[in-house]
Amino acid sequence: MSAQEKQKAEKKAVKKQAFQADVSKLLDIVANSLYSQRDVFLRELISNASDACDKLRHLSIIQKDLIEAGHEFSIAVDIRENDNQLIIRDNGIGMDDKDLADHLGTIAKSGTAHFVDAMDKNNAHADTGLIGQFGVGFYAAFMVADEVKVISRKAGTQQAYEWVSDGATGYEITPVDTAITGTEIILTLKENAKEFLDFDRVMQVVQHYSDHINFHIHVTCGEKNETANVGTALWARNKNELSEENYHDFYKHLGAGFDIPQHYVHWTAEGVIEYTGLLYIPSMRPMDLFDPNQKHGVKLYVKRIFITDNCDGLIPIWLRFLRGVIDSKDLPLNISREMLQKDARGNPILQKIRAGVIKKILGEIETLKKDDSQFPTFWKNFGPVLKEGLYEIGDHRDRILKLAVFDSNTQDDKIHLDDYIGRMSDNQDYIYYMTGKDAASMKASPQMEVFNAKGIEVILMSDTIDEFWVPILGQYGGKEFRSITKDTIDLSSFDDKKSDNDETHKDEQDDDLAPLLERMKGVLKNHVKDVRTTNRLTQSPVCLVADKGDADLNLEKIMKGRQGFENLSLRILEINPDHPLIQKMARDIAAEENKRFIDDAAWLLLDQARIIEGDAPLDVSRFARLMNDLMVR
Repeated sequence: MSAQEKQKAEKKAVKKQAFQADVSKLLDIVANSLYSQRDVFLRELISNASDACDKLRHLSIIQKDLIEAGHEFSIAVDIRENDNQLIIRDNGIGMDDKDLADHLGTIAKSGTAHFVDAMDKNNAHADTGLIGQFGVGFYAAFMVADEVKVISRKAGTQQAYEWVSDGATGYEITPVDTAITGTEIILTLKENAKEFLDFDRVMQVVQHYSDHINFHIHVTCGEKNETANVGTALWARNKNELSEENYHDFYKHLGAGFDIPQHYVHWTAEGVIEYTGLLYIPSMRPMDLFDPNQKHGVKLYVKRIFITDNCDGLIPIWLRFLRGVIDSKDLPLNISREMLQKDARGNPILQKIRAGVIKKILGEIETLKKDDSQFPTFWKNFGPVLKEGLYEIGDHRDRILKLAVFDSNTQDDKIHLDDYIGRMSDNQDYIYYMTGKDAASMKASPQMEVFNAKGIEVILMSDTIDEFWVPILGQYGGKEFRSITKDTIDLSSFDDKKSDNDETHKDEQDDDLAPLLERMKGVLKNHVKDVRTTNRLTQSPVCLVADKGDADLNLEKIMKGRQGFENLSLRILEINPDHPLIQKMARDIAAEENKRFIDDAAWLLLDQARIIEGDAPLDVSRFARLMNDLMVR
């Protein structure tokens, strides 16, 4: 019998076989639920091709006759526009008829019936934790193809086989002739998938997902023939082989920015979880750093296959300024990878990687802290973001607080909280702080006067996030935080000499001012919560403070106008009993004189306090009229 007759006989003996699953249901899941973007089919097929090359490369170390000397592994993507076909070809391990039946004929080999049942029970069109147990990435090809043909010859064998399916009615396996070891996948594209016959589009998809696969990927279309990928993963190389220029070039390749990174760290974690990280701290603050929708710039790879650049659980929001790559060997390459970010926060592997990244990056920042030429730039750019981590429970809170630097009313340079506590006097029980727009305005504020006069150090906080983490933590180093613009402030313990005469004088002073306080409360009712004397002023006649249970002054400015914060709390107007104007008003009240002057002065003092806080007078026209009247007098 001739070879041709033998082949015809074998073809007649071929029996069409049914898939071992409810194919239409499974393919509907694949096409409509597991992948949000159709172009991932190409990533899946290239990933399979890369695995095939890796398998043959490793196997050939033992069986040296499997490949010829100088064999160069590669992957090809061939666009045949006239035939409406896209072909993916590799010269890897290949498959025989049994492999084709096992791996392509039995969909989700680990148990398709169970897979489909479980998807139904869990409504698991989105249950990626379940999906990850099954390897069905190959079937993503049916999202774009009416027919898929696989021609493969296994290394070490002479016979090749062809697997053909429309993805619905079953498949056929037929012996064929080919001299090439490896696998060729021929996709006959659907009418709505013609975009994948465009050379530039295919190049873009390959570069996006498979740029760092360890084998060159050649894309051809007619006379066009280009290598689409870099073909090597810089982060997978030994860092001793790499120069600073290599790292800077890769930073630009990532699209991280046009600047030179301020710092980078390249490491491999080994142990229970293995992964490699190459992360950069930019030298410039991204313009959208405080955009509520801003995400981190760290790409997740699994065995050098791109997974996502938006994995929410991988990098904490307070490290969103990071750029770079995390490549895991422990995350499975399966259909869940495209939707991985949806269950990232519950993925134990990702959580361990996340914890490792936090520990590593904080260690690098602690190293930067020792460099006076580097750390101020880092803190100016990213300190406000890093402090968002104080919101999140964890061991990193103390490390962030030890990194944090602040302005102070008594020091020219930035200070740390430990510095502040180290300078506290024995009779100081609190860490005094003030929040505001900037250090200069806070230093000049009326609430600061007594602290300046007594030489008491106050931490000045000018970042919005400071309004939120301080109340949450409440204390540091055993010392409670105390806002100087809120509630009453008792600094009597800082007075060197106190006597009973001082207390008597204060009581008499309060009695003398009582009628004035009542008059001012009546005039300013509905605009202030209270009018009271204070010991926090030394030069100014008045200031505004928040009551004990109310939001701090600066916080209300931040929240003003936002939904749910339309009605702001009334403030307390505090008056300086030693100021000449206040004493004059008190004498006039006692003599029942100049009541109009007292009422006008009450309004002007309230508006003055508001202006100092950065607010407008309650009534601009009234304020102008009263000022004019005052000048005439």
